[in-house]
Amino acid sequence: MAEGRQTFRHDTFGNEAHWTGVLKLHQVIESAVDPKTALSVGLKVDADAVPSAVLQAIRNGTADLDSPATTLALIQADAVVGVKGTVQTIDGVQRLTRVGITCALCHSTVDDSVTQGIGRRLDGWPNRDLDPGAIIALSPALDEVTKAVYRSWGPGRYDARFNMDGQNKPVVIPPAYGLADIHRITFTGDGDSIAYWNRYVAVTQMGGLGSFSEPRLAVNVRHGTEDRVDAKLDALQAYQLSLTAPKAPAGSFDSAAAARGRVLFAGKAMCITCHSGDTFTDANERLHPLTASMAEPETPSYASRSATKLYRTSPLKGVWQHPPYFHDGSSPTLEHVVERYNERQQLQLSPQEVQDVAQYLKSL
Repeated sequence: MAEGRQTFRHDTFGNEAHWTGVLKLHQVIESAVDPKTALSVGLKVDADAVPSAVLQAIRNGTADLDSPATTLALIQADAVVGVKGTVQTIDGVQRLTRVGITCALCHSTVDDSVTQGIGRRLDGWPNRDLDPGAIIALSPALDEVTKAVYRSWGPGRYDARFNMDGQNKPVVIPPAYGLADIHRITFTGDGDSIAYWNRYVAVTQMGGLGSFSEPRLAVNVRHGTEDRVDAKLDALQAYQLSLTAPKAPAGSFDSAAAARGRVLFAGKAMCITCHSGDTFTDANERLHPLTASMAEPETPSYASRSATKLYRTSPLKGVWQHPPYFHDGSSPTLEHVVERYNERQQLQLSPQEVQDVAQYLKSL
């Protein structure tokens, strides 16, 4: 797990070749991305990695957060969550010569204990503030049409198939916690382990050195001549499986309403039909057709672009932590989620019963 944690937080799988060599984002970062800009697009700073003098300056408001040089100092200290860079002094000037990304970019956030966007790491928590499309669109190597697609995604959303099939339908960044004993971990249940999806993302999305093949999608991608992904997948998976879902904060839900909601969840609301067992999902036993998703019909259909062409029932532990809901983020609150099921499935829940079920979900 220690090895997997290191990989999750700090390993780029050699993808500097993509982010530096192809997208040339190192040039943009060193010239135009000051800390305020970085924080505005959802990048996070690990307070434990920030030099004490810099951290104190941030606390007392004297740090220069309008200078890209401060961003370079944070990158050099390995303090920008999910970003790895090489800073060198060239002709007396600090230059960012290489940059890459890690799993933590999308699947970690911080507790904001210093200020918004700066604090201690929370691995496995989806970074719903992150605007990956806006970051990618900064690349000078992309044409304006492609940049427009990336800019259309918005915070907390990413399309992990856009660069494979050319269709545009981003989904919310999912949590990477609470996956122990769940074999199908993606929205569409592709693969039977985390390692399957980790390989897909590491190679096809992050640009890591290695290969990924999926005959069901006619996808066969290889980057470089060496494999810097495969040997790290077991440890990476072990660490991710150790990440438990966060418990609901005290006072964040109505206990009496949640108790009533629990009865409704298993009865009148019929949630337990699919959100079953200790994991609150039937994903190990079955996947579901497009018609079962409250986000469908949609164009393009996200599931239709996947290997299974089906949807997985999402597990619910820690669901309070990561709004908005459904794979497309179309429900802003858990109350909205329950009401949507109530209408579509004609459950005949009263307004109070909708609230009670939502309170129970908030307690999980």
